[in-house]
Amino acid sequence: MPLFEIETDNHIIISWANDADEASSVVADAYPQESVKRLTKRPRDTWVISKSALGIQSPVDPCSTARDCLSKAEGDKVHAIRLYMHETGVDLEQARKVIESNMVMGW
Repeated sequence: MPLFEIETDNHIIISWANDADEASSVVADAYPQESVKRLTKRPRDTWVISKSALGIQSPVDPCSTARDCLSKAEGDKVHAIRLYMHETGVDLEQARKVIESNMVMGW
């Protein structure tokens, strides 16, 4: 099943779908008030996000550190952000990006 990138005004959704119509229906189901601005069939069945594009640049491994903080915080995002800031010395915005991106990945 192909992987589609579906962009709306407020979201970028990554979803598997059999075709473009089925991919568009994902938006209709999840965000009925939004319309599809761009729909792209990905060339492969994986999705990669550059850590530098998210602003994640650190001498420590942000993923393992973030996952460790999420585990210690038992999934509490705000507490995990505070722990990450304490352990790495990054600012609030940087910590938020790292923690949220790891939450999306299903830490």
